[in-house]
Amino acid sequence: MLCRLLIRDFVLVDRLELEFQRGFGALTGETGAGKSILVDALAFALGERADSSLIRAGCERTEVSAEFDLVDAAAASDWLQAHDLVAEGALLLRRVLDGNGRSRAYLNGSPVTLQQLREFAESLVDIHGQHAHQSLLRGDAQRALLDSHARLDSLLAEVGAAWRDWREAKRALDAARDGIDALAAEREQLAWQVRELQTLGFSDDEWLALNEEHRRLAHAASLADGAGYAMQVLAEGDAACQAQVAAVANRLDGLCDYDPALSEIVALLQSAQAELGEAISALRRYNGRVELDPRRLAEVETRIEAVLSCCRKFRCSPGDLSELLARWQERLSFLGEAADVAGLEARVLASCTRYEELARRLSLGRTDAAEALGREVSQIMQQLALAGGHFAVALLPVEGGSATGFEQVEFRVAGLAGSEPRALAKVASGGELSRISLAIQVVTSQAALVPTLIFDEVDVGIGGGVAEIVGRLLRELGAGRQVLCVTHLPQVAARGNWQWQVTKVADGGQVRSQVAPLEGAARVEEIARMLGGMEITAITRQHASEMLGLS
Repeated sequence: MLCRLLIRDFVLVDRLELEFQRGFGALTGETGAGKSILVDALAFALGERADSSLIRAGCERTEVSAEFDLVDAAAASDWLQAHDLVAEGALLLRRVLDGNGRSRAYLNGSPVTLQQLREFAESLVDIHGQHAHQSLLRGDAQRALLDSHARLDSLLAEVGAAWRDWREAKRALDAARDGIDALAAEREQLAWQVRELQTLGFSDDEWLALNEEHRRLAHAASLADGAGYAMQVLAEGDAACQAQVAAVANRLDGLCDYDPALSEIVALLQSAQAELGEAISALRRYNGRVELDPRRLAEVETRIEAVLSCCRKFRCSPGDLSELLARWQERLSFLGEAADVAGLEARVLASCTRYEELARRLSLGRTDAAEALGREVSQIMQQLALAGGHFAVALLPVEGGSATGFEQVEFRVAGLAGSEPRALAKVASGGELSRISLAIQVVTSQAALVPTLIFDEVDVGIGGGVAEIVGRLLRELGAGRQVLCVTHLPQVAARGNWQWQVTKVADGGQVRSQVAPLEGAARVEEIARMLGGMEITAITRQHASEMLGLS
């Protein structure tokens, strides 16, 4: 579960540290106070896409840290172990975003990618946004919800990959059948080009070595003259440096008895003598190797010209020749396969068979999940003032299949008992859609393995007795896991095991959000505010106390 959240310089929040409890918690406050900002901050910490607009005005960066207890999060612990990350009972997740839009993420101090962060977060927290009911009208969102609920995401990915393999094999077969002559001409041209480069036998390392050797051979005379001159000056001339340094060192060494201060200088000169001697020895060895070699120089120049001639022919630089050869060889191999019509036909059949096998497995999983989801959502709908209503998940066949399987997913609803379910987008009003969305989220959340659920104003569009039922449902969810709900409904907030109030305050010309835990009289006052509005009377407070007493 989520234990602690630390927010620095995020939108309207300067610094905020929150300690969370188990059970069902309600987050309340006036519209615009910043309730959803807290959810956004947590979503940011869990890997949500972000930009510099999230940084509080006047600040250089924003940082959000979240601490989780992993006692009831077996999937999260398994993920950490699989990625060689250590977490004993608790985990600290931290994400930082700077003004340039660059973000960094850490798990227990170890840097991770955003993709890894998102993968890990899926096993910790499930966030239901305030516009979730609107997305239910999209077919792709309906399919994604059903597949996620049935834990078919990995199988769906396999189906998509098999579909793409099948389509690619079919395109290759069609191209081979339609352009055999053109393929043969291209294959002949490529074969000649590949032979040309293979005969050259060129590598990237060779080009650097050739240029280095050419410079050395072309300037061999200058190198020999320079080395000879150095030997003359240092060791062989009448006024050679080596002899003069030795004479100076000996002269000063004899004077050290009169002034010990000269000893340090003598030591430096002796060190210089030793290094000078090593340099002279190295020069002698170098002189022994340097010689004019016109024959080898001609060979190197011929080789360089052969490489450059090939580059001019194929309009590339020497550094591109190796990559060009690899690309041509790959293309030649592909063309060889493309000319094999029988082989391509076999490949199409094999990839089609694999796709159909995986798609059938996906269909079976969807059929079972659709029946269960329809039944369970229908049961919850009866509690949400939709008595007699019926929810169903239709699987509509797609001719020839698609990357998502043999069928489309369509959510359908019947408003009255005995009526035929119709597409959700055609039947449900705004309030009904909100309640149906909530019923689906309750069902899917009950089946989910994540220890923390967050609902951001999912109770929009409902009120009265329905709101009280929603509060009871969320409380029931909180009995087995941690649930946090951002709400404007007193019926929902009163059902919480704990409650926080979000307020907006002006401080030094700046506006910031702050959060305060509510207990006793303070919580009664907040529930009363949600009930009564601007003027809170004794009767309103009495009603608030009665509502809290029910929880």
